[in-house]
Amino acid sequence: MKHAIHTKNPYSGQSLDQYKYHTTSDINTILEHAQKAFNNWKTTDIKHRTKLLKNVANILEDKKEEFGQLMTREMGKPISQSIAEIEKCAKLCDFYIANADKFLSDQIIKTEAHESFISYDPLGTILSVMPWNYPFWQVFRFAIPTLTAGNVGLLKHASNSTGTAIAIQKLFLDAGYPEGCFQTLVINHEDMDAIIGNDIVKAITLTGSEKAGKSIATLAGQNLKKTVLELGGNNACVVLDDANLDKYLDTMVTARMQNNGQSCIAAKRFIVTEKIYDSFLEQFTQKVKDLKIGDPEDTDTYISVMAREDLAKELETQVSKSIKKGATVHYGNSRDGAFYQPTIITNVKPDMPLFDEETFGPVAAVIKAKDKKEALELAKNSRFGLGTMIFTENIKAIYDEISDIPDGALFINDMVKSDPRLPFGGTKASGYGRELSKEGILEFVNIKTVYINK
Repeated sequence: MKHAIHTKNPYSGQSLDQYKYHTTSDINTILEHAQKAFNNWKTTDIKHRTKLLKNVANILEDKKEEFGQLMTREMGKPISQSIAEIEKCAKLCDFYIANADKFLSDQIIKTEAHESFISYDPLGTILSVMPWNYPFWQVFRFAIPTLTAGNVGLLKHASNSTGTAIAIQKLFLDAGYPEGCFQTLVINHEDMDAIIGNDIVKAITLTGSEKAGKSIATLAGQNLKKTVLELGGNNACVVLDDANLDKYLDTMVTARMQNNGQSCIAAKRFIVTEKIYDSFLEQFTQKVKDLKIGDPEDTDTYISVMAREDLAKELETQVSKSIKKGATVHYGNSRDGAFYQPTIITNVKPDMPLFDEETFGPVAAVIKAKDKKEALELAKNSRFGLGTMIFTENIKAIYDEISDIPDGALFINDMVKSDPRLPFGGTKASGYGRELSKEGILEFVNIKTVYINK
């Protein structure tokens, strides 16, 4: 058994650091610190909690280049996108500074009682299991609302983002949060059973694969603990006959290729009606060819390496299996270690991995549809339900389709994205529960009925 995590720069191949796993004794101490911190933190005035949020936002702004470099070196994200991720975390803080008090205030309900209301009380210690692809943003969209609601947090980050996890823990301490309010666990997956089974842990949230979600949900269910799961997706980008390519094509390319294509909400299946198909494919291909490829630490780089070579190999296998089933390489499809060339695959159909599965990397599957009806049916033909995007000038006609699209999000003439003001989450194999907005801050509270008679 390995006794430490070794992080490595996926672009240079150089070793970055090593982190010893926490022992059973370390884990028990961390849990005890969390419980002790919660006993005090839960009664802290909301105005003090939001004041600390402002400290967090200030640190993020002051150190965005430093934090961005850390992310880029650990998982290969182009540096400009890493810095933008830190800036988005700061805006998340600003949102809850402005709204947390309103979201968490008691709600008066008129009944026969002298007084009755709903109280929103924190649950306790919340365990988060987070992925490497947005190593700051994924953590912050859990931590900011959860801590602000009066809970304390534990983070089990992806092993290749351990340095980021340690930096985030220090950030909260530097912002003035009490010891034990937010802690990082450097652990093996084998430790999860005992941690989830511990009475101190009250709920679990996970962003990750469907397989990981099922595993965590099973453990949580055995212990009757709530979970929020944000899992994979194979979002459809539906391009209808009247789509304005001149206006929105850059958005479509970004929807697939940002973060080296490693996003659960990326546009993975481009479903294009036949009247606009040739024009779309020609222009889309040229845009992909023009993407700047290079060192992720160069500010003008848009595409670089994937986070690990094994992930690039997995994507290569999905593409190869689809080609064997009749798909065609339209552009790209070469791999060199962890680098995967931006790729466009056509003639993709159901029962191919590129249609049925989540593809995590810079590969766009393009599917031709006869008309709007067939395009929407193909979009809904998925085990996943994270989001759908539709590009059309006839927005009024899409209103009739909204209730028939079963995903957690529908974006018209824009890419699916997370926004602090809007709830984020999926359906079906993409998970359940919501992050962000009012809905996110209420996921880990006890919604308590209080009924008082004189």
